[in-house]
Amino acid sequence: MSTIHPPFTCSYTPSIPELINQLGVSLVLTTYQAGKMIILSAPTPDKLVQLPRNFDKAMGIAIGNDMLGVASKTEISVFRNSPGHAMEYPDQPNTYDNLYIPKATYYTGSIDAHDLVFSKAGLLAVNTTFSCLALIDDEYSFKPVWKPPFITEIEPGDRCHLNGVALLNGAPEYVTALGKTNEPGAWRTNKSKGGLIIHVPTNEIVVEGLSMPHTPRIYGDQLFFLNSGKGELMAMDIATRKTEVIKSFPYFLRGMAQVGDYLFIGLSKIRKSSTSFQELPISESSNVAGIAVVYLPYKSVVGTIKYENSVEEIFDLQVLPFKRPGLMSTQKDTFKGCVVTKENSYWLVPK
Repeated sequence: MSTIHPPFTCSYTPSIPELINQLGVSLVLTTYQAGKMIILSAPTPDKLVQLPRNFDKAMGIAIGNDMLGVASKTEISVFRNSPGHAMEYPDQPNTYDNLYIPKATYYTGSIDAHDLVFSKAGLLAVNTTFSCLALIDDEYSFKPVWKPPFITEIEPGDRCHLNGVALLNGAPEYVTALGKTNEPGAWRTNKSKGGLIIHVPTNEIVVEGLSMPHTPRIYGDQLFFLNSGKGELMAMDIATRKTEVIKSFPYFLRGMAQVGDYLFIGLSKIRKSSTSFQELPISESSNVAGIAVVYLPYKSVVGTIKYENSVEEIFDLQVLPFKRPGLMSTQKDTFKGCVVTKENSYWLVPK
């Protein structure tokens, strides 16, 4: 008789809670298929807990300066950490060590925002529909600040599937795209080997021939990225621009975060019904959704988290520097009693 698991059941290597607890962090991931952002924490070395929150088509996550942003189908939500509210959170008192409270929602429309970052210029989104990097504020749906040199107009149509951005000193340094194409959806015809990485300050294409690259991240003197269609964790030496495969997986990779010598990497199942994922090198073997932990000095996988149900893909994966953070939902009235000033934080009962 088959076992019926509760929603979002996951299995994991026994060492995973101990590692996350020792690092003093929590993981936060998005899955647009399930419409969730999930915070995974290990309050004790032997226990992994999840906190799911609803976001329609949740995608890019931005972390920085006590702020957390998440991109969803037609809007971008911003939260700020308020430690003073955490322990007295009415819904779960004495549970969280920090609490992210809602501060702003930007109604962007259907720009299909992928990566999301807090840059020195402001909240920056990879605007995939309009093939550009765009600032998000309260004036327009978005303000374009850069486009690939081969894109002739900033118009809707997903011309090259621009999807990832890496910051250096707070400014965009590299982006990933799935094709050097300038017509709506044209990247799809060569998606298995048309991917590229562009150096934003010079508009120079520095890597070509990739298979659906995602998640560029600068760690030290290297640009790490995921050659997703081949299941490869790769790195480029920034000085020499030489690339290498650090680790190969039989899965579609997307979402990555670093803590010390560890890389946490998102694993996704291939959707058989999606034409975007057909004919990829790992299309038959990619049958797991979850997280792999790579220990960089040995280039080895030291643990995994695998979802048994509910989650079929991971889009973004980030790290929060707290053992048990909470995130307040606006789908319940509790947030209406949350008031924060420069000096204090309060829980008020709404009249």
